[in-house]
Amino acid sequence: MANENNVTELIFTGLFQDPEVQKVCFVLFLPVYVATVLGNGLIVVTVSISKSLRSPMYFFLSSLSLVEICYSSTVVPKFLTDLLAKIKAISLKGCLAQIFFFHFFGVTEILLLTVMAYDRYVAICKPLHYMNIMSRQVCHILVAGSWLGGLIHSIIQILITIPLPFCGPNVIDHYFCDLQPLFKLACTDTFMEGVVVMANSGIMSIISVLVLVTSYVIILVSLRKHSAEGRRKALSTCASHITVVILYFGPGAFIYMRPTSTYTVDKLVAVFYTVITPMLNPIVYTLRNAEVKNAIGKFWSQKEN
Repeated sequence: MANENNVTELIFTGLFQDPEVQKVCFVLFLPVYVATVLGNGLIVVTVSISKSLRSPMYFFLSSLSLVEICYSSTVVPKFLTDLLAKIKAISLKGCLAQIFFFHFFGVTEILLLTVMAYDRYVAICKPLHYMNIMSRQVCHILVAGSWLGGLIHSIIQILITIPLPFCGPNVIDHYFCDLQPLFKLACTDTFMEGVVVMANSGIMSIISVLVLVTSYVIILVSLRKHSAEGRRKALSTCASHITVVILYFGPGAFIYMRPTSTYTVDKLVAVFYTVITPMLNPIVYTLRNAEVKNAIGKFWSQKEN
């Protein structure tokens, strides 16, 4: 840390100022977080023990659910306790750790969603070669690569942030630590840091979006050769993935790919992708997928017997 640092603790302004509104938020968001952990945890357990969910698609879904639990747990437990606290404080080191893990799991999720789009492309466009192309080894490499990509991205973000001097105001206008709100507190010009962070996030997002869009354009073109029933089945498996991608990329793009304006809007959008979206993913996948529903049903019936 630079010598100019005399800030060791930071204070969040939180989501809302009114204590009564904060209590209502706690009552609303606690069940959402519990549902996130249980829902995603159920998918991880079901995929790992179910013999009918052995295809690469479910291996990726299980990995995605694990990342969702980690991603949500980086922000939500602290956010929930702060809703009941008078002073919402975090140490500077704790803040940097939260930024690191938030970006690590967030980008790992983006890369996993990209890998899942590639998996759908191979399944629909090269069905006869699917098990050869998406072998167990390839699946493990793709998942490991997603985690590694998230780690590299996050290390870059944090290496830019650590040298910044913090000597003055220590109030962050947010409910968790993120780069832009923290940059505003630095006692130096952070324009270049902001550009590097935006480029780092932007390059990752652009590559992922290009792969996603290309995969789905090729899928849609190739579906014209399929029968009506084949088209319906293929689109059904793709629909879950596209829904999750939109739920995740939409709010994220709104926050990171434009200059910050009113923080109230940013904070409310951030609630969507930190609290709500991780809970929706297991719901989206299980409601639209008969195999997952059946496997979960079998899992529970075995537990009861």
